Amino acid sequence: QLQLVESGGGAVQPGGSLRLSCAASGFTFDHYAIGWFRQAPGKEREGVSAISMSAGSTTYADSVKGRFTISRDNAKNTVYLQMNSLKPEDTAVYYCAATGGVGYRVATMELNRYDFWGQGTQVTVSS
Repeated sequence: QLQLVESGGGAVQPGGSLRLSCAASGFTFDHYAIGWFRQAPGKEREGVSAISMSAGSTTYADSVKGRFTISRDNAKNTVYLQMNSLKPEDTAVYYCAATGGVGYRVATMELNRYDFWGQGTQVTVSS
């Protein structure tokens, strides 16, 4: 069955780095755009970044631009989120999600476009 599994979360000090991975199985990976989302306690889930099926298009939330980088390796069915210069406000559960309902070159952070979700991985940024 279709599955998305996030990994790479953990605790880090402000200014530190983490790389999240989203491993996919059970579907034709390069037919789906992938997004990263996060949800902090008491807050709504928000888009962080997304990458198109082709990997030719990416998009980022303003709060992470210049610090986070999304990439995908279709041969490994995996999407990565490299997070640098982490801040306490980046603390959240991070989720990856997949959507097949967008164009080949479209990267979107619209939550309601995403059909399949992983279970999430906790990122905690604290001194």
